[in-house]
Amino acid sequence: MKPSLVLKMGQQLTMTPQLQQAIRLLQLSSLDLQQEVQEALEANPMLEMADEGDDDYSSNASQDSGDDDAPAVTLPEPVSMDSIDQHTQGDQEGNWNEAIPNELPVDTQWEDVYQTSASSLPSQDDEDWDYTSRTGTGETLQSHLEWQLNLLPMSETDYQIATALIDGINADGYLEESLEDILASLPEELEAELDEVEMVLHRIQQFEPVGVGARDLRECLLLQIRQLPDDTPMLEQATRVIRDHLELLGNRDFSQLMRRSKLKEDQLRDAISLIQTLNPRPGSEIASGEAEYVIPDVIVRRDSHRWIVELNQDAVPKVRVNGHYASMVRRADSSEDNTYLRNNLQEARWFIKSLQSRNETLMKVATQIVEHQRGFLEHGEEAMKPLVLHDIAEAVGMHESTISRVTTQKYMHTPRGIFELKYFFSSHVGTSEGGEFSSTAIRALIKKLVAAENPKKPLSDSKIAGLLEEQGIEVARRTIAKYRESLNIAPSSERKRLV
Repeated sequence: MKPSLVLKMGQQLTMTPQLQQAIRLLQLSSLDLQQEVQEALEANPMLEMADEGDDDYSSNASQDSGDDDAPAVTLPEPVSMDSIDQHTQGDQEGNWNEAIPNELPVDTQWEDVYQTSASSLPSQDDEDWDYTSRTGTGETLQSHLEWQLNLLPMSETDYQIATALIDGINADGYLEESLEDILASLPEELEAELDEVEMVLHRIQQFEPVGVGARDLRECLLLQIRQLPDDTPMLEQATRVIRDHLELLGNRDFSQLMRRSKLKEDQLRDAISLIQTLNPRPGSEIASGEAEYVIPDVIVRRDSHRWIVELNQDAVPKVRVNGHYASMVRRADSSEDNTYLRNNLQEARWFIKSLQSRNETLMKVATQIVEHQRGFLEHGEEAMKPLVLHDIAEAVGMHESTISRVTTQKYMHTPRGIFELKYFFSSHVGTSEGGEFSSTAIRALIKKLVAAENPKKPLSDSKIAGLLEEQGIEVARRTIAKYRESLNIAPSSERKRLV
């Protein structure tokens, strides 16, 4: 074949760096976005944080040698669901200045100059103070047990055995490894024996939380019930049920349990009530890590008879072009320094424009979600309507993939709580009248039916399906079972109670 030149016409989609940046910022959560902005501030000298108190925060930055005004990030105005009137919000904060003297008096008290940690604590009537969030260190169960171990006087051999036992305790407080395996893991020079390992285990089982170090559920409950006062009502009967008939109790076979334990129905009911005060997972009482907080991206509030949608200004980074550096850019100068400044200025404008696009898109999607799910905001989960990505994409004129990026790891603060935007999307089932019913609403109905059921005769999945069918909602039994499991509701055989 001879090489030849052929002219072809075609279309192709090219993603420019600006478009790639806008898409990347769109799918970031609020925390990831703040980190991305911080990296951009460190890499680009043309970007700077904008103070809320600045007069030119929402306006453009100063001109740079004849160029157009440099943009700054502006927040979309709140949207009312019952009227299209826009509500402008302005936050004014006073300036706070404090003059520090050059020299301090020599007779000043130490507490007057240096604040101690106690002096920074608020008064007792401060309701906003959260001691746990300010001072918590995220203590684990192992560290809590090791702290108690260090308070006990014991030999070096017993200490190493105790350390090995604590390492074998899981997050629920149970000892996962056998005593033989723990003995085999110890150094041979300790010359420890199995009886010594078991003795050290008994000492650990006296630690807090009560019930830790147990090898099974029966031992865990017995450790806890033995710590109760001797005059506790039904203590002996509850101990006997745990020790001899725990399997029958777990299977809810109350008739067989009463026959074998020789207890009457009211006695067994009181004994079970005492057993239910015990914790089958004692390790859960110790925090496994620091608390994680969700920062909402959108705030929805009710104003008279309208629903107002607005972005959370505290979660949106406030950046702008540095007016001083922008003024140093010269239009006709092609020097290396001027080229560097010009490139960074252009990148800063692209970055700010991408932030603006993210805010506007998030606002559009959130507004359409609130408009569609107004029944949920006013009446709860049972009024949730079916909603898919295509519905919102068609309403705002965007692609479904864009809506998926916007609703991932974005949260909305409503009077009913904080929800991820994806929470408002759900599939649907048909009704006898030809309509549609949201799966979220069906879950809420299942939860409501189970909460109102007779504990002696709990509702089966088939019975729940029949009750929903009476309301015109056609749901298969296996679908009810799937929804019930997603709500962490036990089967009817495990929900049976003695009342």
